[in-house]
Amino acid sequence: MAATSSTASAMAVAATSPTIATAPFSSLPLCLRLRPKPLLFTSRLLLPVPKSSSWVESVSEEGEEEGVEEDSEESGAAGEDDDGEDNDEKPRPEPVAASGFEFASPPEGYVEPAPFDELPPESPEDVAAAYEALYGPAFSGETVMGNNVFEVKVVDPVDMDREQRPSDEFSERVVQVNRVTKVVKGGRQLSFRAIVVVGDMKGHVGVGVGKAKEVTEAITKAAMNGRRNLVTVPLTKYSTFPHRADADYGAARVMLRPACPGSGVIAGGAVRVVLEMAGVENALGKQLRSKNPLNNARATIKATQMMRQFKDVAAERGLPMEQLWK
Repeated sequence: MAATSSTASAMAVAATSPTIATAPFSSLPLCLRLRPKPLLFTSRLLLPVPKSSSWVESVSEEGEEEGVEEDSEESGAAGEDDDGEDNDEKPRPEPVAASGFEFASPPEGYVEPAPFDELPPESPEDVAAAYEALYGPAFSGETVMGNNVFEVKVVDPVDMDREQRPSDEFSERVVQVNRVTKVVKGGRQLSFRAIVVVGDMKGHVGVGVGKAKEVTEAITKAAMNGRRNLVTVPLTKYSTFPHRADADYGAARVMLRPACPGSGVIAGGAVRVVLEMAGVENALGKQLRSKNPLNNARATIKATQMMRQFKDVAAERGLPMEQLWK
């Protein structure tokens, strides 16, 4: 009975006054008495509502929004009154006349350039030199104005006849031409592979390989490939090697030896062709293992690159050539 009467009295107090009285909580600390929690009325007990309740959050958000709107209205009204009072009191900046602006003084030694339409006319050489200074040499390698690189017709040497190809100091010699086959889904594709040695008989030689549907095109491609792969062969005044050298390429092995004047080139196969195109007149060469002409030619090139002149060795050691001979 005592519990029922206390519950009824509490419900009556809550119904008459929307605010929560703090007198019954005199035994609580001051921080809790100043900020009492809202109560959730049930049939029997009065339970405090947790902070995470959506109802409390919605109520607090609505109160905050109303307070912000009231504050903004008050501040707006006060601002209008203040603006009306301050507009007459604030000093306004004086307008600056256009004639009052002054440019910075030029540095010492400054010479004002002449207008472009008063300059003397430029020659084509001056214009070409200016373009080359910005973009490098011209397309053709020469300073020729009026050439449009997009209109210059570049003819592939493969499409030229042998008589129309550009002539240079290099000569060509065919080492081998083979017919090769490529198996595809629809059958076999036949083509030709050519091995060509290019040289100038003055110590420069290169080995090239080309493949095409026709023999002439394959030879032309191989010659162009050989010109891209030129090397320098070290030679003495007797047109022979400075010393002996051996080299391997794949399964091929080549041995090169210098020879006395009058011996000639004593070698066979691709080794002989490479040495003759390089300008070697007295040398000994031998194919020791594989007889593949391409591998032997490249092994010969590799062996010549392993050789060094006496002056190069003396420069590396910091000795005069006379002392190196001792």
